[in-house]
Amino acid sequence: MSRIGVYPGSFDPVTNGHLDILKRALRIFDHVVVAIVHNPNKQGFFTHQERADLLGEILADEKRIEIDVFSGLLVDYVEEKGAHSIIRGLRAVADFEFEFQMASMNRRLKKELDTIFLMTDERHFYVSSSLVKEVARLKGDISGFVPPAVAKALAQKYGQ
Repeated sequence: MSRIGVYPGSFDPVTNGHLDILKRALRIFDHVVVAIVHNPNKQGFFTHQERADLLGEILADEKRIEIDVFSGLLVDYVEEKGAHSIIRGLRAVADFEFEFQMASMNRRLKKELDTIFLMTDERHFYVSSSLVKEVARLKGDISGFVPPAVAKALAQKYGQ
């Protein structure tokens, strides 16, 4: 039986911190589904398809990763994918309270579902997609925070 984990998020855009969590998750799981969350109440910077395309380009050589877009309850999606674990990255203590609440709710909805928390490497503690977009908008150097494909896509979006 294959160990499948689902790594959900907005990935708007994907950062090196996200990729660090994903790389380490592949040491635990045989297959990881990167699940781009479609929330109709939130307007993303990149479309869901653009995010999926960027992730596909960045992760093209990794055959154990599937990239997908989903909406609805995460626990139902995880079950649909045949997984038993949700993968979440933590940057700081402030992340833990929200993530713990979400993990507890998910566990309440599906008792056989576990959430695996991975601490972000210290090089990425302060990096968030929001901060990356702000630095890119102001024409700052984001090369240390995102893969080259994302830096290029952000520059195009901002007309740089």
